[in-house]
Amino acid sequence: MTKILIILVIAFSFEAIGIITLKRGLDRIGPHYTERKATMPLWQNILKLVGEWFTNKDVLLGLLLETIFFILLQYLLGARDVSYVWPLTAMSFVMTTLAAQFILHERVDGWRWGGVALIVLGAVFISYGEHNKPKAEVVPVPPPEAAQPPLR
Repeated sequence: MTKILIILVIAFSFEAIGIITLKRGLDRIGPHYTERKATMPLWQNILKLVGEWFTNKDVLLGLLLETIFFILLQYLLGARDVSYVWPLTAMSFVMTTLAAQFILHERVDGWRWGGVALIVLGAVFISYGEHNKPKAEVVPVPPPEAAQPPLR
């Protein structure tokens, strides 16, 4: 259980930093898109925007960090029930909100923190439910070759 929680915290860190990095990159290229609206056709402007996504270091780093988060999530889903892991990913709201407040200097009011607190409370209930779940017996499954009678 401790290993899973440590991996969750690491995964959430990658996700929070990835989201903040993506936001910073998109904030840099967004105004270019808006400035070009009056001077070029929509399809051409969209193509330029997509090109800027793939040349902006913050966007690329954010995508890399989100990919690492996704890989860690796949490991967690393979190790535990989806009904346990997936709701706990909501805990990343705490780290992402903190990162938005302190790195991007966004104003996070009491209503948003209240919402984050409700998410944390839900994750606590889920974690408690996992802790109290009866452990399933592991029954070894014989390999397919052993189940077939030998050929004569």
